[in-house]
Amino acid sequence: MKATTTNMIIGRDIVIVSMQSWDVEIGSNCKNIAAELAKDNRVLYVNYPLDRITVLRDRKDPKVKKRLSILAKKQKDIEHIGPNLWNLYPRTILESITWLPPGTLYQKLNYLNNSRFSKRIKEAADYLEFKDIIIFNDNLIERGLYLKELLKPASYIYYLRDNLNYNPYHRKHGEKAEKELISKVDVVVANSDFLADYARKYNGHSYMVGQGCEIDLFRDEDDSIPIAEEIASIPSPIIGYIGALTSLRLDIALMIGIAASLPEMNLVLVGPEDEAFEKSALHELENVYFLNKRPPEQLPNFLKGFDVALNPQLVNDLTIGNYPRKIDEYLAMGKPTVSTKTPFMDYFKGDVYLAATLSEYVQMIKKALAENTPERIASRKNTASLHTWAKSVEAIGESYLKSIKNK
Repeated sequence: MKATTTNMIIGRDIVIVSMQSWDVEIGSNCKNIAAELAKDNRVLYVNYPLDRITVLRDRKDPKVKKRLSILAKKQKDIEHIGPNLWNLYPRTILESITWLPPGTLYQKLNYLNNSRFSKRIKEAADYLEFKDIIIFNDNLIERGLYLKELLKPASYIYYLRDNLNYNPYHRKHGEKAEKELISKVDVVVANSDFLADYARKYNGHSYMVGQGCEIDLFRDEDDSIPIAEEIASIPSPIIGYIGALTSLRLDIALMIGIAASLPEMNLVLVGPEDEAFEKSALHELENVYFLNKRPPEQLPNFLKGFDVALNPQLVNDLTIGNYPRKIDEYLAMGKPTVSTKTPFMDYFKGDVYLAATLSEYVQMIKKALAENTPERIASRKNTASLHTWAKSVEAIGESYLKSIKNK
């Protein structure tokens, strides 16, 4: 297979498992990595398997309907979605066991889930004639815990891009399972120094590889990206956020405070809301606009209308070490950006205004507007251009080869 990129992993068969299925409706690091790896390798991207609670609760959801149809063998379980790239819908239903207390019963049922999952992966890999596979695990903690023993891959890479142990879904079992998983894989690649340092406590082969941005999607050098109609009618200055509106990650009180403190500006929020956002006082403010979820390819049209882009995240155990993918997207379009200060955000301190309090946010938003010079716009775009998926996957490959060489 002829190499066409700077990939360090070439001519291999790679199985990717992830918390995010291929048909996820938001941006996905893992999908971008899969597409990059597929330029020089054969890649099987495995969707997150169904479990019993999902089938009972969401059986009318179109995605669940499709999976049930595949489970009934009315549709194919493997889809060829691009050169060297396939997508597997596992024909299995796993037991919903996160509610169980830690102990022998949970461990046995989790091993059973891993076994069912592994069986479908092996069948697909055999069908595609994959050999000496590399497993690339994107934050699939409990359901990826025993894949090394069950699938016996040539190598196992764990991609750590979020501190998911503090997500309610993983709270009972995630921390123990992830430490065990990290200790047994061949290499851990993380998208921030914070997460790499955490992983290094349990596996010496743990490296920071950054992450990328779909630069071309947000490139607007010739002013060719039109502003979305929904935002063009909103008076400037517009301060905005693009992404899922979830109370686990975003500071609702801070956002209310920003809107209330800057009545002369309009706060525009583009993304799906969780229940806390739907019930929040943000909906009572005249200068706050909710523009709902939009397809990824339309996001540049909304971002184009922002005067200042925001990342008003909470600082908690879930978010403190994360690399917000939206930061590079904001910078790729040259937008002045104000973000909550975290240890990781120092990585961007030359191009992003950082704030820790409401008063600092208000001050930095005003400063960002006042200092939006052509030179600063060019600097932001240049910074984003350095964070490509090709470079991130190259770093993943270098880390992989270093770990293999040292074992």
